[in-house]
Amino acid sequence: MITDAGDGPPVVFAHGMLMDRTLFNPQLAALSDNYRTISYDLRARTDRYNESYNLEDLAADLNALLDALHIESVVLAGISMGGFMALRFAEHYPQRVNGLVLINSMAEPHTEAEREEYSALAKRVLDEGVQSERIRHIARTKMFGETTLEENHTIVDHWEKRWATYPPESVYHAMHSWIDRSDYTHKLPNIEIPVLSIHGKENTVLAPKRTESMLDTLPDARQTVVSAAGHSAPVEQPDEVTDAIREFLSEVVL
Repeated sequence: MITDAGDGPPVVFAHGMLMDRTLFNPQLAALSDNYRTISYDLRARTDRYNESYNLEDLAADLNALLDALHIESVVLAGISMGGFMALRFAEHYPQRVNGLVLINSMAEPHTEAEREEYSALAKRVLDEGVQSERIRHIARTKMFGETTLEENHTIVDHWEKRWATYPPESVYHAMHSWIDRSDYTHKLPNIEIPVLSIHGKENTVLAPKRTESMLDTLPDARQTVVSAAGHSAPVEQPDEVTDAIREFLSEVVL
């Protein structure tokens, strides 16, 4: 499924592991005045959820989607694992990317301890399902910042209800698409297009400092830190995220 709105230079949004294309609804609505804004469901939110795949497979999926939509090139925005995929898309299909927006993402791999933790969590999801209270507690504390958890229960409750509908296999395979990914830092000098990093200051999953090596290595990169947001900044602070993307697009899109 895709959401396709507006007309103009195309901007494509790729969601993260526990989210779906509706995560970017605020950005699509706001930016479709000047741009063709497209958000699509990655494999975990489709009927292809129960199979093994990696980030390169997801990049190939996006390439096929652009072919189907008859789009030559885009600005690509990806959050978390969508950002991991976006870097690989820029490497394998450089002619199709005019700029990157990496939201709460990084080029470094997870540490060995993190890989062990997430592998165990993926197995627990498979055993218990996303609807279990223990899994939902872990998810909400990782996906949202302190401010959102304290002040915006509507957003948290909305996504908890969506998580409860996910088949556990969809989360399991999505997690394993990125858990063991390699370090991408050494490939960043080849990504010469403009890059905007947007990061939640309250992100406890990927602290802002973990983007430093990426920002230092990319030829043309800058960062906006969103003060009252965690790992799901597009819905936690939608206006601030949208404003940062709009400013970036005004400089990148011809």
